[in-house]
Amino acid sequence: MAGVALRCSAVWRRVTLTSSVRSNIPSLKFHTTASPMMGVTVEQFEQAKSKLSTLKDDPGNEVKLKIYALFKTATQGPCNAPKPGMLDFVNKAKWDAWKSLGSISQDEARQKYCDLIGSLVEAETGSSPQVSAQPAGSGATYETLLVTKEDDITTIKLNRPAKKNAITTEMYNEIIAALEQAATDDSVITVVTGAGDFYCSGNDLTNFTKIPENGVEEMARRGADLLRKYVNAYIDFPKPLVAVVNGPAVGVSVTVLGLFDLVYATERATFHTPFSQLGQSAEGCSSYTFPKLMGAAKASEMLLFNKKLTAVQACELGLVTEVFPDSSFQSEVWTRLKAYAKLPRNSLALSKQLIRSVEKERLHAVNDAEVERLMERWTSDECFNAVMSFFQAKAKL
Repeated sequence: MAGVALRCSAVWRRVTLTSSVRSNIPSLKFHTTASPMMGVTVEQFEQAKSKLSTLKDDPGNEVKLKIYALFKTATQGPCNAPKPGMLDFVNKAKWDAWKSLGSISQDEARQKYCDLIGSLVEAETGSSPQVSAQPAGSGATYETLLVTKEDDITTIKLNRPAKKNAITTEMYNEIIAALEQAATDDSVITVVTGAGDFYCSGNDLTNFTKIPENGVEEMARRGADLLRKYVNAYIDFPKPLVAVVNGPAVGVSVTVLGLFDLVYATERATFHTPFSQLGQSAEGCSSYTFPKLMGAAKASEMLLFNKKLTAVQACELGLVTEVFPDSSFQSEVWTRLKAYAKLPRNSLALSKQLIRSVEKERLHAVNDAEVERLMERWTSDECFNAVMSFFQAKAKL
């Protein structure tokens, strides 16, 4: 047994980035058109491959095998190779990793490959990589987002996968800018989604630790102004706006969903608004949209008592439009969105504006009231103690 263990150890040391990802993978040609379903172009995929070669730290065998499996699926499809012999340890490990991805599409594998490489680069460099070579619209570039436009769809992808797409102050400003850009470009619909396994984990709570010289009151005022502007960007958005919820969603990323026109979710998504747990109160117009969508009692379970919903529960309550199996989520959703984007642009925009105009004034008033209440909350001892308790509990994990 000791001899086998030694051989296994030696074999695993040989499963490096070079041997498992680059050297043994044939050079394959892709279609020169962009991947329409996933929003990842051939150029972006090639950039991710290049980023991989720049990594200085060994991410470990488990991650390397996942990279290998995603690459194989992205370029060749689901595993169709014969199973290696039990003593062929290296190829057996690689085959198992490839096989474990099941029947996910090449487009989805390409997306997951880019997301994984992006998270590794971010973890190593401390900054979010720019996988998207050609930003949409005016040529604006973003540090925390990937913004692309293909097939008449502008996609705003939250791009802090290593931080579960938690929203920093910078990210708030970039999302506002991206929405303003998408509102005036020639796309038909706009999509918001997340990179990696999370849609968005809500506020990056380090936002609450950056207290300016003028104290907590000034921090609360700045935060309130930013939040008001952020929510207004959704209220005033003139085109069909679709959330593609690719994983768990928390806090403000959940509350603003009531302002979207469609919300598509993978079956593994969850929806959580733990405001009272943090000594805060509702935002994103959820104090109005949630009771309207799901009834007062169910809305209270979420907004007052921190109930986390599954994707199916959120769909049953009207927060989510439709839930898809995780294995086919991206392909089904993006096929449908491509079809929607072929509809007459002005007809969609003008109809959306008519629907929104009925309650637009009320939504702005609700946003103002929620922001004012939150500004009070942020300066209260109760909120401060709740946030500190959260950090202390997190530190003990």
